[in-house]
Amino acid sequence: MANPRKDENGNDMLITITPRASNRLLEIMHSDSNPSLALRVTVSSGGCHGFQYLMSLESLPPAPLPPTHEDTVFESSLSDDAQSGQDPAPKVVMDGASLELLKGSQVDYTMELIGSQFKIVGNPAATSSCGCGTSFDIKVE
Repeated sequence: MANPRKDENGNDMLITITPRASNRLLEIMHSDSNPSLALRVTVSSGGCHGFQYLMSLESLPPAPLPPTHEDTVFESSLSDDAQSGQDPAPKVVMDGASLELLKGSQVDYTMELIGSQFKIVGNPAATSSCGCGTSFDIKVE
């Protein structure tokens, strides 16, 4: 992990990359011939529940630098090829504000009749979400 963050209680702010998401990222890295490709996950205001997940693919600068001082880069430890050293580990990038809202979540890849997509699941900060899973609401304290 590059540029780790802690919350206001001193706990590590972490996310999990599922095996499906890790394998799909690795497939995209191979098909694009781009070993520095990463999935950027951000949260913005909007959507039908107040906040929405936005995801995009981007090329990261060479390690050990994160894309910006605001970003945390998570590496998947689930890819067999990455563990054997044959491929770079799939990565997910989040800015500090998004990570604050998504800590404890999982990045997954789903294949459904309506299409395939990367998706945030198990967000402990979400009190409700829309049916398609792209927007959510949080409890304001």
